[in-house]
Amino acid sequence: MPVSRIRPAVALLAALLALLAGACGSESGEGDSAGDEGAAGGESTEARPGPATEVTITFWPEGPDGEPVEATLTCEPAGGTHPSPEKACTALAADPAALEPVPADTACTLIFGGPEQATVIGVVNGEQVDAAFERSNGCELDRWDRMAAVLQIGD
Repeated sequence: MPVSRIRPAVALLAALLALLAGACGSESGEGDSAGDEGAAGGESTEARPGPATEVTITFWPEGPDGEPVEATLTCEPAGGTHPSPEKACTALAADPAALEPVPADTACTLIFGGPEQATVIGVVNGEQVDAAFERSNGCELDRWDRMAAVLQIGD
């Protein structure tokens, strides 16, 4: 390879390495004099992370044609508009797998548990969730029962 082609490539590589080094330094606070200064009382101006769990639960007590009831839930600390946030947070922590859909090839008993439906949308333990619940068969009833403290927010 001719020297005239190597020099620009080396210069480009050196520039990229300098950019990477600068990015790493500012993430750790090095070279960033504006970082934590300027806040009243010496407090950090960095955004604090929100709760690891923050979801919206929508519950249709009469099924999808009825009026929905909605509540929010945060955990650590437990809060939101959910009527029992501590119990709901405990249920989520104890059985996060209940938020996963029933695999399509699962054999489920044909038991209808009622028209109720619900969704849980948001973040649970730092992971995005978009879970739908119904009471249409034995597998779905099991999921519903495992998340009952989270789902039943209405009358």
